[in-house]
Amino acid sequence: MTSFSSAVVVVAAVFLVMFSFAPSCAAADFAYSYWVLDHPDGSDRYELNVSVSSSLYEYYAGKDHTLRSRLDLGKFVTPYALKPMADSLWTLYNDDEDFANGVLMITHQIPYEASAPQNYPVETIVANEGDCDLLSFVGASVMVAGGLDVVLLFYDSEGHMNVGVNLSHAPQDARSVVSYFTYDGKRYYMAETTGGNWETGWRVGECPQSFEGVSAQIITLENAEQVSPGQVSASFGSLTGSSSIVLSVSSSLLIEGSLVVLSGMVSPAAVNGVVTIYMRSGNSSWVILETLSLGSNGRYSYEWTPKSAGTYYVRASWSGDSSHAGADSSTSSVRVISLSLVLLGIVVILLVAIAGVVYAVSRRVGTHPSGDQVA
Repeated sequence: MTSFSSAVVVVAAVFLVMFSFAPSCAAADFAYSYWVLDHPDGSDRYELNVSVSSSLYEYYAGKDHTLRSRLDLGKFVTPYALKPMADSLWTLYNDDEDFANGVLMITHQIPYEASAPQNYPVETIVANEGDCDLLSFVGASVMVAGGLDVVLLFYDSEGHMNVGVNLSHAPQDARSVVSYFTYDGKRYYMAETTGGNWETGWRVGECPQSFEGVSAQIITLENAEQVSPGQVSASFGSLTGSSSIVLSVSSSLLIEGSLVVLSGMVSPAAVNGVVTIYMRSGNSSWVILETLSLGSNGRYSYEWTPKSAGTYYVRASWSGDSSHAGADSSTSSVRVISLSLVLLGIVVILLVAIAGVVYAVSRRVGTHPSGDQVA
């Protein structure tokens, strides 16, 4: 083998190692069930099935959890992500007090566990545990998603938090004197989200004895999350419908400035809604690349031009519907090569080629026509 051939093989091997691809993997869903009654004093039980996609969980796990001030607590309320839970509850209730009590039945089934950092509701649902603030974020998110006017109530002297909810009428199912706080001319009735017995737990308007007469700071929700890349799936029926989502990339290896097409489809094709494409570079957190409406036959497509060289990972997620749990695609990698690196590689190959030619010529000149070496 000539030196030129050897050099080409070496260069090719180097590029192959540099741009070898990590295997893609499919994500799994997290599934939970919560019981509710048709009325706090009712006897009919209904099981609400909730499914959280891995991509949605990882999105919230990667979000900023920094608490800069107490007023910043509102950012952990995420109504849109939990809206399917609210929509399902409203199929069971026709009164805002019953709806709010139904939400409390759900939070009362999440085991209490003290935690130091704040977490987003999707994280709390997946962990299936939380303390007063985390459970309040879950309860407030579902109530706001259901159209209720809600605030957070923080009891500084007790280090406790629960929810205040404004209703169309004074609570009628409270088993004690009704407790509320007045803010901006409206009454916000206390809603205690902790408690271990969902059937006989705290109802809207009821105040735990240790908080009677204790003042609370009212935290409004102007900075609650207004939009989310996806939603949980929720239904009183069984989320047994099989669904899947496929993501394809037009090219896994690009030169900087090139375009790649991300496309795929959701099955069954009859479903509708939106697909969220998530992206992360290197070891960074997942971020939203784009949210797309499903077209005919459940298909979607997006043209993307990565801004810089590097390794990118992409995957797509569908949030599901009342019959189908959501689905995540496998993760695909896109390697973007720096244009300067490509030019350098071309220069290296040219230099190797020139060196090979010079070497071949020098050997020919140094050899006698008869084949004998020149003395």
